[in-house]
Amino acid sequence: MQRFLMKMKHLDQRLFVGINTGLHGSFLNFWLYYLTHLGGATFTISATVLLWIFAPDPWKHTALIAAVSLAVSHIPVAIAKKTYPRVRPYLTLPGTHTFRDPLTDHSFPSGHTTAIFSVTMPFMIMEPMSAFFLAPIAMLVGLSRIYLGLHYPSDVLAGAVIGTGVAFGTVALWP
Repeated sequence: MQRFLMKMKHLDQRLFVGINTGLHGSFLNFWLYYLTHLGGATFTISATVLLWIFAPDPWKHTALIAAVSLAVSHIPVAIAKKTYPRVRPYLTLPGTHTFRDPLTDHSFPSGHTTAIFSVTMPFMIMEPMSAFFLAPIAMLVGLSRIYLGLHYPSDVLAGAVIGTGVAFGTVALWP
């Protein structure tokens, strides 16, 4: 089992280096630096609350579900960050590309990825055609977290699983 875990860790690091250093260019530097903020607290909270207040039904209803999903999704994130205190890759891997004011808290799981999946999944579930637009955005936010040197691929995968799972649970349990 220990050997398997070491292989997975090395794969995670190789994928990280491939994305973080292999893809770098001015076009992606600009777009992914700004796109990553779509998974941040300011945007996800503001977007769900504004849609809940101003959007017509059924979007208003779905926005409320997304807001609840967002709030609930950060409980397992907070627990995981305390239970598995993983150091961010830019602090441990030499040669990592990072940008201004990188985060210094624990990296596992990715909170931005969790947030964007927990917010977009209710819309994709309720209106499947929205997945053509929302799924690529959610995946790009996850990719941006690796590109910016803030998360390993496994952090992003865990965030996507948590966000998606909480969103499905919220939709399923909604009265």
